Amino acid sequence: MHTRVLGQGLEVSAVGLGCMGMSQSYGPNPGTRQEMIAVLRSAVEEGVTFYDTAEVYGPYVNEELVGEALEPIRDQVTIATKFGWRIENGRSAGLDSRPEQIRRVAEGSLKRLRTDVIDLFYQHRVDPQVPVEEVAGAVGELIAEGKVRHFGLSEASGPTIRAAHAVCPVTALQSEYSLWTRDPEGEVLGTLAELGIGLVPFSPLGKGVFTATVAGAASFGADDIRSRIPRFDPENLEANTALVDHVEALAVSKGVTAGQVALAWLLLQAPWIVPIPGTRRTGRIRENAGATEVGLSADELDDLNRLVERLGVRGDRYNAEHMGYVGG
Repeated sequence: MHTRVLGQGLEVSAVGLGCMGMSQSYGPNPGTRQEMIAVLRSAVEEGVTFYDTAEVYGPYVNEELVGEALEPIRDQVTIATKFGWRIENGRSAGLDSRPEQIRRVAEGSLKRLRTDVIDLFYQHRVDPQVPVEEVAGAVGELIAEGKVRHFGLSEASGPTIRAAHAVCPVTALQSEYSLWTRDPEGEVLGTLAELGIGLVPFSPLGKGVFTATVAGAASFGADDIRSRIPRFDPENLEANTALVDHVEALAVSKGVTAGQVALAWLLLQAPWIVPIPGTRRTGRIRENAGATEVGLSADELDDLNRLVERLGVRGDRYNAEHMGYVGG
């Protein structure tokens, strides 16, 4: 696994690991806590050094899991976590990025992650009630105190990124980006390139759609977030199989998997892009890491770039409530 550099000199593995699914969102976990700890540690052996979590995942339990798993190898890894939600009665209850809340979250995350510094601290969603300049200033204070190393944003617009960066340099933007979610293209990617900020795409495999585990007629339980995402409604998902089939056909012709093609495409968009696919299996981590060795010709890359334009994608990537939280 080679490495890449996000903004402000943060060097990480070219493919990271999104840890959320080990604690929530994708149905019952097939493994025990100890098995998930083993998976997290095995990722380091596969060359993964970049791990993503958040206090709201669980809430709290995902940070605790990551902290316990990585404590013995803390000096070998980069850990990113997030602030920005108000948590009440064990669930998120709206946004809260007030400076005093940011500090409370940082202190709690440090304890749960069993570390004395957070490598990358993202604002999870832009809070319209708190100027992003105040948010950047609060994180800047934590950086000055040695409790945080790098500042990040998530699902932010170009103007918001610029405003925050002017106060405290932004290292990375985390946003959904994949072959079927192209929202960052244009203004956001242009802003990142201009300012020297990295992009960390979450759900780079389309929430599983490019892993051969989601069929066109798939149904999801109430504890699976895809049951509430319009793009995964049966009718929309069936229509979207044309796009998935196209990627799978290319993968077969190259002797790789569709997931590896999807990740390779992302890696070729810019040298400062580091996707963080999530999984609960070491075999999948190994497969994802192998995407760094997949080559795509200029014609193949151009074909994939035009894929959504040609075949289209039906359904939003979030329900109406959560769509309201992006692009702030």
